Amino acid sequence: MDIGVVTEIKQHERRVAMDTGAVREATLRGHRVFVQAGAGDGAGIGDDRFRAAGAEILPTAAEVFDAATLLVHVKEPQPSEVAMLRPDHILFTYLHLAAYPTVADGLLASGCTAIAYETVELPDGRLPLLAPMSVIAGRLAVQAGAHHLEAPHLGKGVLMAGYPGVPGAMVVVLGCGSVGTAAIDVAVGMGAHVVAIDLDDQKLTAVEERFPEVITVHSNREAIERWVHPADLVIGSVLVAGGRAPVVVTADDIAAMQKGSVVVDVAIDQGGCIATSHETTHADPVYLVDDVVHYAVGNMPGAVPRTSTHALSNATSGYVLALADGIPSALARRPELLGGVEVTAGVLTSAPVGAALGRPWSDAVAALAL
Repeated sequence: MDIGVVTEIKQHERRVAMDTGAVREATLRGHRVFVQAGAGDGAGIGDDRFRAAGAEILPTAAEVFDAATLLVHVKEPQPSEVAMLRPDHILFTYLHLAAYPTVADGLLASGCTAIAYETVELPDGRLPLLAPMSVIAGRLAVQAGAHHLEAPHLGKGVLMAGYPGVPGAMVVVLGCGSVGTAAIDVAVGMGAHVVAIDLDDQKLTAVEERFPEVITVHSNREAIERWVHPADLVIGSVLVAGGRAPVVVTADDIAAMQKGSVVVDVAIDQGGCIATSHETTHADPVYLVDDVVHYAVGNMPGAVPRTSTHALSNATSGYVLALADGIPSALARRPELLGGVEVTAGVLTSAPVGAALGRPWSDAVAALAL
């Protein structure tokens, strides 16, 4: 199959969907890979390196879309890209359609098959293509929070680690999945006082066993008010795979926090779990609501493209190779891909997305006519 990789055009997105290792594996198996000129520059992978790995470099995104059948992307397609999609295209990328209804409309109109990284789910519940970026986003969330807690960056002026006789920051992590656990790890390492809140007692037990110094709390309204209101930094990492993130921090909670406190809503690409958050960019990442600093960048791992490109490509490469042999073969070899099929032939095939957008949906197997 012909595989295409274009330059990401979401604002300040510097990742590229395949690294040279993944390209070489594909070409060694007889597939052709077309890469847009300059697609890897932001991640430190020049065109010459892609050529050496076996890729053909094409000048424009339009030429890549025209040449390829399988399009491997990083972020949801932007309007100019949606306009180039054809019914025979397979798009493999992060979609987050529950937060981007206009993208869903465009994909449905195109007739393409769109497979979302974030809803490929293994039998044990793990999300293998979401996890790498979740870990990176969780680590970045603490870095961003620490930065914006500094007084010159609108924060209250609290050092995460404190000082002997002076307490460090109190960090509250909402959700103890991949994002939350990564955030806890970094926050503990920085010397902060950490509170982890989740509905799942098994996840809380895992946190307690790994980080004995962390306070673990079962999530409910009273717990949110008790711990979020006095927090210096709140990291929202609540996930419903494929669906819209539930709002767990209300506007009243934000109003009750101290001036200069910081909230980082990592769930923003699924609509956000903090009522007062809206998506921001790396160029303009924060804003104030009730004097509380809000950081809600929708593509946080894009800030570290050299790290995140290779982490993402390592995770997706095997699935790309499977899809390059055709969807029926891919689903036979990697049945978890079925959960990632969210749109095909003008039909929405994801129950969580359908529920979030209030749209009808159909069974993926039937829609794919398998």
